[in-house]
Amino acid sequence: AMAEAAQGRAMAEAAQGRVQAAVESAVQGLEREQIRAMQGAMFRCSARCCEDTAASMQEVQRCIERCHAPLARAQAIVTAELEHFQDRLSRCSLQCSDQAKDALDSGGSEPRVRGQLDACLATCGDQHLRLVPAMAKKMRDGLANIQQ
Repeated sequence: AMAEAAQGRAMAEAAQGRVQAAVESAVQGLEREQIRAMQGAMFRCSARCCEDTAASMQEVQRCIERCHAPLARAQAIVTAELEHFQDRLSRCSLQCSDQAKDALDSGGSEPRVRGQLDACLATCGDQHLRLVPAMAKKMRDGLANIQQ
Protein backbone atom coordinates (compact mmCIF):
# COMPACT_ATOMS: atom_id res chain seq x y z
CA ALA A 1 0.00 0.00 0.00
CA MET A 2 2.89 2.35 0.82
CA ALA A 3 4.47 1.80 -2.60
CA GLU A 4 1.11 2.40 -4.28
CA ALA A 5 0.61 5.64 -2.38
CA ALA A 6 4.08 6.87 -3.33
CA GLN A 7 3.39 5.93 -6.95
CA GLY A 8 0.07 7.82 -6.92
CA ARG A 9 1.68 10.89 -5.42
CA ALA A 10 4.48 10.69 -7.99
CA MET A 11 1.87 10.53 -10.78
CA ALA A 12 0.07 13.60 -9.46
CA GLU A 13 3.34 15.52 -9.09
CA ALA A 14 4.51 14.47 -12.56
CA ALA A 15 1.25 15.71 -14.08
CA GLN A 16 1.61 19.09 -12.34
CA GLY A 17 5.25 19.24 -13.47
CA ARG A 18 4.20 18.66 -17.09
CA VAL A 19 1.65 21.46 -16.84
CA GLN A 20 4.23 23.85 -15.41
CA ALA A 21 6.78 22.95 -18.11
CA ALA A 22 4.18 23.40 -20.88
CA VAL A 23 3.10 26.80 -19.55
CA GLU A 24 6.72 27.98 -19.17
CA SER A 25 7.54 26.81 -22.67
CA ALA A 26 4.50 28.62 -24.12
CA VAL A 27 5.39 31.87 -22.33
CA GLN A 28 9.03 31.63 -23.44
CA GLY A 29 7.85 31.16 -27.03
CA LEU A 30 5.68 34.29 -26.77
CA GLU A 31 8.55 36.21 -25.25
CA ARG A 32 10.86 35.24 -28.14
CA GLU A 33 8.35 35.59 -30.97
CA GLN A 34 6.41 38.70 -29.95
CA ILE A 35 7.32 40.39 -26.69
CA ARG A 36 11.02 40.86 -27.46
CA ALA A 37 10.21 42.73 -30.68
CA MET A 38 7.76 44.92 -28.74
CA GLN A 39 10.45 45.66 -26.16
CA GLY A 40 12.87 46.67 -28.91
CA ALA A 41 10.24 48.95 -30.45
CA MET A 42 9.51 50.49 -27.04
CA PHE A 43 13.19 51.31 -26.40
CA ARG A 44 13.71 52.75 -29.90
CA CYS A 45 10.53 54.82 -29.53
CA SER A 46 11.65 56.04 -26.07
CA ALA A 47 15.07 56.96 -27.42
CA ARG A 48 13.40 59.09 -30.11
CA CYS A 49 11.42 60.89 -27.37
CA CYS A 50 14.70 61.79 -25.67
CA GLU A 51 16.22 63.15 -28.88
CA ASP A 52 13.60 65.92 -29.07
CA THR A 53 15.58 68.78 -27.52
CA ALA A 54 12.66 71.22 -27.95
CA ALA A 55 10.33 69.11 -25.76
CA SER A 56 9.70 69.88 -22.10
CA MET A 57 10.51 67.31 -19.42
CA GLN A 58 6.76 66.48 -19.09
CA GLU A 59 6.39 66.07 -22.87
CA VAL A 60 9.32 63.67 -22.99
CA GLN A 61 7.83 61.75 -20.05
CA ARG A 62 4.43 61.50 -21.77
CA CYS A 63 6.11 60.44 -25.00
CA ILE A 64 7.99 57.65 -23.20
CA GLU A 65 4.75 56.51 -21.49
CA ARG A 66 3.03 56.29 -24.90
CA CYS A 67 5.94 54.18 -26.14
CA HIS A 68 5.55 51.84 -23.18
CA ALA A 69 1.76 51.43 -23.50
CA PRO A 70 1.75 48.54 -26.05
CA LEU A 71 4.19 46.50 -23.96
CA ALA A 72 2.15 47.18 -20.81
CA ARG A 73 -0.98 45.93 -22.63
CA ALA A 74 0.92 42.83 -23.77
CA GLN A 75 2.04 42.06 -20.21
CA ALA A 76 -1.53 42.57 -18.95
CA ILE A 77 -2.87 40.09 -21.55
CA VAL A 78 -0.31 37.42 -20.63
CA THR A 79 -0.82 37.94 -16.88
CA ALA A 80 -4.63 37.76 -17.18
CA GLU A 81 -4.51 34.54 -19.23
CA LEU A 82 -2.05 32.90 -16.81
CA GLU A 83 -4.17 33.90 -13.81
CA HIS A 84 -7.32 32.55 -15.47
CA PHE A 85 -5.54 29.26 -16.22
CA GLN A 86 -4.16 29.02 -12.67
CA ASP A 87 -7.62 29.70 -11.22
CA ARG A 88 -9.13 26.87 -13.28
CA LEU A 89 -6.39 24.47 -12.23
CA SER A 90 -6.85 25.47 -8.57
CA ARG A 91 -10.61 24.94 -8.78
CA CYS A 92 -10.04 21.45 -10.19
CA SER A 93 -7.57 20.63 -7.37
CA LEU A 94 -9.92 22.01 -4.73
CA GLN A 95 -12.69 19.80 -6.07
CA CYS A 96 -10.37 16.78 -5.65
CA SER A 97 -9.65 17.82 -2.05
CA ASP A 98 -13.37 18.23 -1.31
CA GLN A 99 -14.12 14.78 -2.70
CA ALA A 100 -11.31 13.28 -0.58
CA LYS A 101 -12.58 15.03 2.55
CA ASP A 102 -16.10 13.78 1.90
CA ALA A 103 -14.82 10.23 1.33
CA LEU A 104 -12.89 10.32 4.62
CA ASP A 105 -15.89 11.78 6.46
CA SER A 106 -18.09 8.94 5.21
CA GLY A 107 -15.60 6.37 6.52
CA GLY A 108 -13.29 5.73 3.54
CA SER A 109 -9.89 4.26 4.42
CA GLU A 110 -7.08 6.79 4.33
CA PRO A 111 -4.78 4.94 1.89
CA ARG A 112 -7.66 4.42 -0.53
CA VAL A 113 -8.82 8.02 -0.31
CA ARG A 114 -5.22 9.21 -0.74
CA GLY A 115 -4.99 7.13 -3.92
CA GLN A 116 -8.23 8.59 -5.24
CA LEU A 117 -7.01 12.09 -4.41
CA ASP A 118 -3.73 11.55 -6.27
CA ALA A 119 -5.53 10.09 -9.29
CA CYS A 120 -7.92 13.04 -9.27
CA LEU A 121 -5.03 15.55 -9.09
CA ALA A 122 -3.21 13.74 -11.92
CA THR A 123 -6.38 13.99 -14.02
CA CYS A 124 -6.60 17.75 -13.31
CA GLY A 125 -3.03 18.13 -14.50
CA ASP A 126 -3.60 16.15 -17.68
CA GLN A 127 -6.85 18.01 -18.49
CA HIS A 128 -5.13 21.36 -18.08
CA LEU A 129 -2.10 20.26 -20.06
CA ARG A 130 -4.45 19.92 -23.04
CA LEU A 131 -5.64 23.52 -22.52
CA VAL A 132 -2.15 25.06 -22.79
CA PRO A 133 -1.98 25.26 -26.62
CA ALA A 134 -5.35 27.09 -26.79
CA MET A 135 -4.25 29.46 -24.02
CA ALA A 136 -0.97 30.17 -25.86
CA LYS A 137 -2.89 30.86 -29.09
CA LYS A 138 -5.22 33.24 -27.26
CA MET A 139 -2.20 35.13 -25.91
CA ARG A 140 -0.51 35.21 -29.34
CA ASP A 141 -3.68 36.54 -30.98
CA GLY A 142 -4.13 39.11 -28.23
CA LEU A 143 -0.55 40.33 -28.61
CA ALA A 144 -0.86 40.45 -32.40
CA ASN A 145 -3.89 42.77 -32.05
CA ILE A 146 -2.02 45.36 -30.00
CA GLN A 147 -1.42 48.52 -31.99
CA GLN A 148 2.22 49.57 -31.80
